[in-house]
Amino acid sequence: MNFKGIINLSLIGLKTNKTRSALTMLGIIIGIGAVIVIMSVGAGAQSLILDQVQKVGTNLIGIMPGAPSEEGPPATAFGITVTTLKYEDGLAVAREVPEISAAASFVRGIETVSWQNQKKDTTFVGTTASYIEVEDTEVELGHFFSEQEEKSVIRVAALGYQLAQELFGQADPIGQKVKIRRESFEVIGVMKERGSVGFESVDDQIFIPLKTAQKLLLGINHVSVIRAKVKDNENIDAIIPAVKQIIRDRHGIRNSSEDDFDVRNQAEALAMLTTITNALNYFLAAMAAISLIVGGIGIMNIMYVTVSERYQEIGLRKAVGAKKNNLLSQFLIEAIIVTLLGGIIGIIGGALVSGSVALGANYLGYNWAFIITPFSIIIAVSVAAAIGLIFGYFPARKAAKLDPITALRYE
Repeated sequence: MNFKGIINLSLIGLKTNKTRSALTMLGIIIGIGAVIVIMSVGAGAQSLILDQVQKVGTNLIGIMPGAPSEEGPPATAFGITVTTLKYEDGLAVAREVPEISAAASFVRGIETVSWQNQKKDTTFVGTTASYIEVEDTEVELGHFFSEQEEKSVIRVAALGYQLAQELFGQADPIGQKVKIRRESFEVIGVMKERGSVGFESVDDQIFIPLKTAQKLLLGINHVSVIRAKVKDNENIDAIIPAVKQIIRDRHGIRNSSEDDFDVRNQAEALAMLTTITNALNYFLAAMAAISLIVGGIGIMNIMYVTVSERYQEIGLRKAVGAKKNNLLSQFLIEAIIVTLLGGIIGIIGGALVSGSVALGANYLGYNWAFIITPFSIIIAVSVAAAIGLIFGYFPARKAAKLDPITALRYE
């Protein structure tokens, strides 16, 4: 019998037991669909993470307080307060490293900001006038505070775009007084809308001079982080040692093992995140693929039952001249067709679920890409075919080895 005839017989066998064929496919559909969803959602999450990091800027150097850690993030990432970094450190870095165009120092806290009867719990950011250049942003209304104002305890503030909308609506906020705790701040500017940057909404923040935040609101004399903007990305690796040495000199540190600060490259963080998210995606896909093995075992069991129910058909075909290879091919092709159909349905279902996740995330304001790569589809189809081949072989071999007389007598 030619190949076309074997396929026709296989399709007839599948149509005869539609319910059983559908149930056999179910495990493959779920397994393949899970692989597609996980790989697509993982790729979308990766694009979101990388997009947020890139919004912060890959031409930035981050200087954080606390001893450096080669094995993970600095202590400040876990909410531990470290007071080793000062405002003057940022000034020294910007002044003494020619390749750095600007450096901004930061402190922050969470408080209620109010105007008349409007209130909003938000983050206040104490920073320097160079924030505008370092963060590559603009003021939409009014102006930002000056270098002179950042050094004095002056009560002025610039509002994030969304915060200004929520507090003032259609009213002009410039010149109005807002309250943080019991302190009144004059609104001198409204920032241009930026959206989410580094997984936080900068449009929902209020910006005040660094010294004002330190003395009036926090009662501290240190900064949480310094960000320095490099003129040329290619110079970042060469600049970092110079930055470290300047801060060591200021802190009286002679040995690098005694550093009480950490300097990190934003581009390195981007590469590290890419590596981590790739590894996580492959791990999750491998976990989802385990369900395909379960589906394959289900196919094998169903095919064994199918062979048992068709003993007389097998015996009759052997009696009229069918060879072992014909029967082996027939039942093997049945298993492969079932898995391929299940794989195709799983791919379509997985794509629909992944698309829904992307739509939902974008509706909530996240830049979530809908990504289904040809690689994931090729892997899914290949795995489905391989499962049909592997788990369908043993029942097919059993059918091929049946003695025709024994098969015809079977009831």
